[in-house]
Amino acid sequence: MASNDIHNNETEMNLTDHLTELRNRVIVTIIFFVLFFIVGFVYVEEIYHFFTAHLDFKLSILSPGETIWLYFTIAGLVAIVGTLPLLAYQVWAFIKPGLTPKERKASLPYIPAIFLLFITGLVFGYIMFIHLILPFLLSLSEGMFNEMFTTEKYFKFVLRVTIPFAILFEIPIISMFLTSLGILTPDFMRKTRKYAYFVLIIIGTMLTPPDLILPILIAIPLIILYEISIYFSNVVYRKKQQKHEEFMRQDSV
Repeated sequence: MASNDIHNNETEMNLTDHLTELRNRVIVTIIFFVLFFIVGFVYVEEIYHFFTAHLDFKLSILSPGETIWLYFTIAGLVAIVGTLPLLAYQVWAFIKPGLTPKERKASLPYIPAIFLLFITGLVFGYIMFIHLILPFLLSLSEGMFNEMFTTEKYFKFVLRVTIPFAILFEIPIISMFLTSLGILTPDFMRKTRKYAYFVLIIIGTMLTPPDLILPILIAIPLIILYEISIYFSNVVYRKKQQKHEEFMRQDSV
């Protein structure tokens, strides 16, 4: 009975330690989120001018609330982007004790990769918006309407285009992670390739105006990204197979 009580106490202590560590990591992440939010709030004007410098028209506001919305939206975006690598590290550090040294070394590069792919997706989405989507939309209304764009609606539309790209650009990392867990295989990704292409074209249609060319232009880089994901999934899968074969050889000896 005494040994069972000791074992139960150790289990409770381990659970308490894990919960305490998780709480501390969440608190640290929140603190950095708030700090980045403050930085973004301070530099809202500079960021706003950066995103509107290329526009041939001036954005308008219909109420004072739109100014507040703009400040919180830009500051929130800065906070999310700035906190993302820290959040990834905190997740990795929390699960690190359960990983082998090789797994720690292999998984650590995921942290900067997640951040860089997210930024790349945002930049790509913004370039697509500025050079393809916005000119197309403006060409439709040329000479027909008195154009007036409010700040809130303009930035909501920009975020609606760019954020999905930032998430979709994480596909290679997600595929590598799922492959390492044994949930996904490169063969499965190859077999479902045509369905994945169809889904990506639908996504391209949802992100762009109803036009024949624009969805295809948007879908092409996403399809290339899917093929890159298959390649990286295959790399991870081969390494897993090699480790399994080495283990089996050692076990047979």
